[in-house]
Amino acid sequence: MNSQYAVAVHILALISTFPDHSSSADIADSVGTNPVVIRGVTGQLRRAGLLSTQRGVAGATLTRPAAQITLLDVYRAVNGDASVFRLHDHPHPQCPVGANIQGTLEQRFGVAQAAMERELERTTLADVMSDLAVRAG
Repeated sequence: MNSQYAVAVHILALISTFPDHSSSADIADSVGTNPVVIRGVTGQLRRAGLLSTQRGVAGATLTRPAAQITLLDVYRAVNGDASVFRLHDHPHPQCPVGANIQGTLEQRFGVAQAAMERELERTTLADVMSDLAVRAG
């Protein structure tokens, strides 16, 4: 998993907290990256139905309350249905390990992926924002 997921959560929390400061430049300052990166991730969030933007107008808004956006929603917005776990493509079929490793790992990875998704589904953007408020003092 790359850092786009964390950036996406950061973007949503920032827009929810400071809706008047949601330009890609403002968000990029907070995230510590380039506005082009922010526009790319914002586009993914928009296509997933989590953000609303208007062409030619700076800023974005959440399409539903933070308590109704789960971390699984965000994960799927930036990762699609892809698993966080990747298998290598060409194990040697005549090797006892190579011939069986993918089936074994697919099962184990599937269990781990399902557990991760259950946990992400239990946590909302509002939960993240509550944690942020506690940390900020």
